Amino acid sequence: MYPRKKLADMLSYLATDDIIVIHGARQTGKTSLMRLLMEQVKAEPVEYLDLEDSRHLELCEKGPDPLIAHLRQRGLAAKERRTFLFIDEIQYLTDPSPFLKLLHDHHPEIKLVVSGSSSFAIKSKFRDSLVGRTVNFELFPLDFEESLTFRDERFDLNAEVHDTPATDRLKTLFRDHVLCGGYPKIVLTPERSMRETYLDQIVSTYLRTDIADLAHIKDPGKFNRLLTVLATQSGGLLNIAELANTAQLARQTIEQYLFILENTYVIKLVPPFSGTVRKELFKTPKIFFLDTGLMHLVAKRRLPEEIEGNAFETAVFGELVKRFGAERIRFWRTQDKKEIDFILDLPEGPVPIEVKLNAARFNPTAMNYFVEHYRPKAAYCMHLEGKSAAKNSTVKFILPWRMGR
Repeated sequence: MYPRKKLADMLSYLATDDIIVIHGARQTGKTSLMRLLMEQVKAEPVEYLDLEDSRHLELCEKGPDPLIAHLRQRGLAAKERRTFLFIDEIQYLTDPSPFLKLLHDHHPEIKLVVSGSSSFAIKSKFRDSLVGRTVNFELFPLDFEESLTFRDERFDLNAEVHDTPATDRLKTLFRDHVLCGGYPKIVLTPERSMRETYLDQIVSTYLRTDIADLAHIKDPGKFNRLLTVLATQSGGLLNIAELANTAQLARQTIEQYLFILENTYVIKLVPPFSGTVRKELFKTPKIFFLDTGLMHLVAKRRLPEEIEGNAFETAVFGELVKRFGAERIRFWRTQDKKEIDFILDLPEGPVPIEVKLNAARFNPTAMNYFVEHYRPKAAYCMHLEGKSAAKNSTVKFILPWRMGR
């Protein structure tokens, strides 16, 4: 198993009384992350329950007391020594809140680590009784740096300058990251046809079955049409009226589906940056898929050979989410259509980022306006190819893996 960056964030909570909750889409590596955590506490008693296993689910549905009795029969959950209890796919439990609360409050000898495939399912089933008892971690598909680790590719991304062969290799690997996405199984599979098969399985089982069941989809055909339209529009402005017309769904239904898709880690809605100039107030959000491989399979039923249209911007969005958090990401657009792809809304001030696959296509007009009015400490154009002819000392041109380094 390969390490994940989230592992380092979680280690300090192993010694606390908090219930560690890991949530993210299916196949992003939640179970592997739990097993990595088990390795960290292997000197202590450990039990793992997968609630997709009907036997484990039936045991937990009976409540904390039968579970504790089961553990003690196995020589675990002794009062004098802490037992680490890992419960995978907690959303399958009918009523997890009282179950976890009772274990947490009445059995301090149990340290709980649980996972779930949907923040919507977890939030809807986790009640206020768990406030102050949980610490939450979101697990996304691999970022580019993690994908290098999974491929056993060794690069120092913190180095300011790479030699040309190293830079060329990184560009090749990043292109593959854009085309195929960051699901661990996809990154570990070199054959293109197998990648398409695996991604198609994720689309079929997760998007079209699990999520459809969760959202109580009455017309799968219209839901699938909506998914396809959203995939083709990743990086674009959200137009609910247009979506409703194309998918032949009511506006309220579209809004419900968008809420479900966002809370099951398929898409993310990005709000506009709140500028100080009134004419800049633009309320419509942009929509992004969180994984480009999934986006391509939904939109085209295949993985493309070349990076097309908004795929590079979508991939950069995914990198920013994993590095800075979705709550920090905005975009900027004025009523007269000056636009910057991303604004990192940081405590020390906004950081504008324009995304161009080829740096030669960068137009400095909008960036110059933003820099003049908001005085950011830094401004960036993130690119993968070419060089800019723009004479603009305020904008730094960087490769996508250099952001934040």
